[in-house]
Formats: sequence, structure tokens, C-alpha cells
Amino acid sequence: MVFRHGVAPINGRHPQSAGTLSTQDVGRLLLHCADRPGLVAAVSAFLAQAGANIVSLDQHATQQSGGMFMQRTIFHLPGLSTARDTVERDFADRVASKFGMEFTLTEAARPKRVAIMTSTADHCLLDLLWRNRRGELDMSIAMVISNHPNLADQVRAFGVPFVHVPATKEIRAQAEARQLEMLRDNIDLVVLARYMQIVSPSFLAQVGCPLINIHHSFLPAFVGAAPYRRAKERGVKLVGATAHYVTESLDEGPIIEQDVVRVDHRHDVGDLTRLGADVERAVLSRAVLWHCQDRIIRNGNQTIVF
Repeated sequence: MVFRHGVAPINGRHPQSAGTLSTQDVGRLLLHCADRPGLVAAVSAFLAQAGANIVSLDQHATQQSGGMFMQRTIFHLPGLSTARDTVERDFADRVASKFGMEFTLTEAARPKRVAIMTSTADHCLLDLLWRNRRGELDMSIAMVISNHPNLADQVRAFGVPFVHVPATKEIRAQAEARQLEMLRDNIDLVVLARYMQIVSPSFLAQVGCPLINIHHSFLPAFVGAAPYRRAKERGVKLVGATAHYVTESLDEGPIIEQDVVRVDHRHDVGDLTRLGADVERAVLSRAVLWHCQDRIIRNGNQTIVF
């Protein structure tokens, strides 16, 4: 689906919307393991015995047999907030250990605490703040951290704390130590909304939560400054964006979402930059939304998005 004069709405590229049902007593169970017969039956039987009603169940196997199995189950269980720890422990003992599953169990009524890191470009940052204020993103923005002070007033207008932590290649270690003080054991997700500093492997190992990054989809071509000017010089026919999880391999983590807009010889560099920013906003917002709704399961360097 390509939009010549704009980009898709936040839910426009996904077969399932967030819906309007109450999240009270609703749990989300994500799991993956080696595929074998009986997995769905075992999960369903456990939830039934726990008194839960399955609202939706999505599954995927990478092969007809012998591959990896992934499943996202949404269920309703009265008193879930009180029973959650017991349900999680019992599932680990009675189901996950038997099948060698890795799993997460979350409560839909508890929005994820998110920190946004940014530099000077405002389009992705302000889009996330605006969508969150409108209730389009199921999350709580705990803070915005920037290596420049430029966007402080715009962020604080949304009632979100803004923290300026200067960061350059020369002082990266000191900057990351300060950032980790605020993020570690406090945040469920970090979003790099055009944060123009490399994140070190040490930071990734210590932060204790996933990171999502956004960048233009010209990579690996047009690396560095002025990618849209260089793209114009090459006469590109598409501009786009990629949102992915951050790993130690720069810009090579598991891809969550991508989108493109077709362009032609009539578009100048300013047009390409504007269209690219539009795509970046939409792609990053969708990726963040799906993560916060527990729709994503990582399988190696790929993602399965339910």
C-alpha cells in the first residue's frame, strides 16, 4: 500500500486495531519455542483451568514441522492483577518448562513506561508526544532525554520531563552513565526518535529494556549527512523509513516496520526530506504501538508482528 501524497494512519497497515474493549483483567501471553504437537492445546488448557477466557489467539510456525513456534494469546481473567504472579509462576512450572518455552505475561491495563531519546530533529518526537496525548499510544512517557537543549520548551508543553544530557563521541561514557542512572530498572522501552549518537554495546547490556530506532530506508546507501541530497543526485524513485530494535550491529537489528512513498524527478531535496519525515513519523509510531501492545515476538534477527 503506497500513499503518493502522505502516509498511512497509525493502524492502517496492520490487520488488527487496538480496539475499544476494556483492558481491565486482560492479560497478554507471548511465547516462542521449538515447534511440536500439543502446544496450543497445552496453553489453552492451562488458561481454562486458571479460570481465564481466551479473547484472541494468533500463532505462527516457521515450518510445517521442525521449526519455531510463536503465539500471542489475549485472555480475560477476573482478578488478574492480584493473581498475575501466581499465574506466571504456575505457567512456567506446568507448561513452559515442559516445552522449553520462553514467554512473557503482561497486563493490558498497565501501560509500558517509555523514555524517548532525541537530538535536534523534532518530527518523530513531537508525533509520539501528540499521539500519546490523544490516547493513540498505549504507554506512559516517563521522560525525554536529549543531547541538545533545543526541544525543551516543546516537550514540557506536553507535561513530560525533559532532561538535557550532553553527549558526543568524546564524552560518550560519561553521558551514558548519566542516562543509565535514569533509565535502568525504571523504563520498559527506550525509543530513539532521531537520536543522532551511537549507542554503545555497554549501554545496551545495562539498560535492561529494548530500544527501538528509526532511520531512512536508503541504508546501506547514503550513509551519513545529507542522505536526501545524495538520494536526489542519484534520482531515487522511493523514499522510506525503517523502525527496528537496536542491537550491537549498527542499524542491523530486527526490523519491526517499514514503509515507502514513491517520488519522481519533480521532487526537490526539500520535498524528499519532508516526505521522508512523514514516513518516519508513521513507521516509528506503528512500531512503538505494536511493541506496547505486546504484538511483537523476536525470532533471531527477524520479528513476527501479530
